[in-house]
Parts: sequence; C-alpha cells; structure tokens
Amino acid sequence: MRHETLPPNPNVKIDYNQADLHRIYLAGGCFWGTEAYLQRLPGVAATSVGYANGRTENPSYQDVCYNNTGHAETVEVQFDPGKIDLATVLEYFFKIIDPTLVNRQGNDRGTQYRTGIYYVDPADLTVIEAVVAQKQLAYKLPIVTEIRPLEQYFLAEDYHQDYLEKNPCGYCHVSFATLPGDTLPILNARSQSGGLAHPGEVPIVDPSRYTRPEDAALKKSLTPLSYAVVRENATEHPFSGAYWREERTGLYVDVVTGEPLFSSRDKFDAGCGWPSFTKPVDRQVIVEKRDRSHGMDRIEVRSRSGDSHLGHVFTDGPASKGGLRYCINSASLRFIPLADLEKEGYGDWLAYFRHPEDQA
Repeated sequence: MRHETLPPNPNVKIDYNQADLHRIYLAGGCFWGTEAYLQRLPGVAATSVGYANGRTENPSYQDVCYNNTGHAETVEVQFDPGKIDLATVLEYFFKIIDPTLVNRQGNDRGTQYRTGIYYVDPADLTVIEAVVAQKQLAYKLPIVTEIRPLEQYFLAEDYHQDYLEKNPCGYCHVSFATLPGDTLPILNARSQSGGLAHPGEVPIVDPSRYTRPEDAALKKSLTPLSYAVVRENATEHPFSGAYWREERTGLYVDVVTGEPLFSSRDKFDAGCGWPSFTKPVDRQVIVEKRDRSHGMDRIEVRSRSGDSHLGHVFTDGPASKGGLRYCINSASLRFIPLADLEKEGYGDWLAYFRHPEDQA
C-alpha cells in the first residue's frame, strides 16, 4: 500500500464522455508536478505531458534535456467549459509558477523549463492576454511567460505520464496548497496520533524532531568519510560502503539527524556499487538540486532536515517502479534493522514493515 501524498482528484468519478472538451497547453517547469496539479482542478477531464514548440520531430527526454531541441515540458489540459472556464484554469496555473523567471522553475534550469501558454483556438488569445495583463499588476518584473499558438506537441515517454500517480514520492516542484478547497486532502488522523491506519503505510515524518548539530560537533561525531560526504559533497568509492550489499529489512536514516530517508522495501541492486533505491520513504524528506559539478549535469539529492549531501538521482531505475534510481552514499546513512526499530526510537515504523513483501 503506497503512501498517499497527493490530494484526491475530484474528476476521477465524473463521466466526461459527453462533454465538449476544450484544450490548452501549459508549460510550467517540470511537467510531473504541473500535470498532477492541473488534473486536480474540478472540470479537467484529461491531461497528458509532452514536448511542445521546439525545433525537432519526436524528441526523446534525453534530446530535450541535452540536445538543444527548443521544446518545453508541457501539459495538455482537456477541460469541460461547462464546469471550468479557460480564465479559471489560467488563474490556477499562475498560482504554481513564477512567470518572471526565464528558463527556470523550482530547482530546474534550462529552456525546457520555461513557462508558456500554447493555444489551439485563436479565440483563446483574448482571454489569455486579459489574464496575463491582470497578473502583471502583481509583479514588478515583467511576465516572460510565452503566449503562442501551439506549433507542435509530442507525447513524452510512458513513464512520464501521470508520473506522480505512479510515484507519489517522486520529485515535485509545485505546492498543492492552492488547489480549490474541496480538492484538498483531509489530514490523516495518524498525523495527530502518530499511529498508523494500516500495515504498509509510511508514518508521518515530522521535521521538527530532527535537528542538525553544528559542524564542529559533527566533525567529532562522524567518521572523516561521513563528514566529507555529507558536508563537503564527497563521494565514497563504489563497492566500498557499508550498505551497498545490505539485504536486511530495515530503515535508512540520515547519519546527521536520524530523519528517515529510505527503506529496504525500495532498495534494489543496481550493480553500481552504491546503495540504490527507487524512491525515498516520503518525497518531502529530500531536496533535489541541479548539480553541474565535474563537467556533468545531474540532480543532487540532499536531506531535508540535515541538509546532508546524499548522492544523486538518475532515470535509469526499474521501469516497473517508476524509472528512478536514487544512488546514495552509504556514508550519509545509518541503517536500523527491523529488530532494532523500537529501541532506536522508530517504533512507529514497525507497522510499515508489516507488509507481505517484508514477511519473507
């Protein structure tokens, strides 16, 4: 049973088969979170993600990222004008972007992350321009969001479609807090009690419980290697760490703060010599940053509470598990076996491991 971190989608129980749907294409940075947000607007019947208004035909994700194709990561939004109009869709779109930024949103940088509104109905232009003019009043800097007819749109790879539905712990740069109130999740009672509703569910990870010590204290408490990794962004040698071959059931926590980060349930052997995971226990416990060091373009992974350098995330993980590989330094982690969870203060995680795949 997965840990639900997304608000419910109010559209899943609505039959839109007889509706005369309207389409608009919106580029708002990384399309994973943008799609998940927009598909939760009441009246949005369907979405897809793809690459729009570039210079090449049928680009791959790698082409868009590295081969200067000019495409923007874009969400196709099909909505029922009888339930939501274009102006309202755009009002919510502007809640999740900074329209004054050029070629970047959140942690993402590059022309593919520019913001844009691409229309297929010329009559939409008047509405779009009116909304943008109104939004400009709230900004001192000029709005740079593109407003153009849709010239081309190519569907992204299957693993990108509905990405956060399949990978609720995946990277997301948007907040869902601005969705219409009736689509927001009711806080789970377990966040109040600290208990778990069902075996297999992830406990609430409260960041206030995990505090990073001063660097002077860390130098004394950590091994030289661990300190170099978490505070100086070093990388341990492959096949040298304590956990790359660890196969026991248990929890991997930040060596600096003890905040839970990864689970044995999501660990797999990637053959790379570092512990590899398909996802963190909760997407909120990690921070992902663009890393252009050493002549490479990668996504760095850091811990939320400790700001510890952990490793990097890549897109060559198991496709059946979402396609991500979190490649993590053993030196940034502390492993707590299942038998020790209670005495180590992680007793609320015992129910999480009472799951069929953990009983073998």
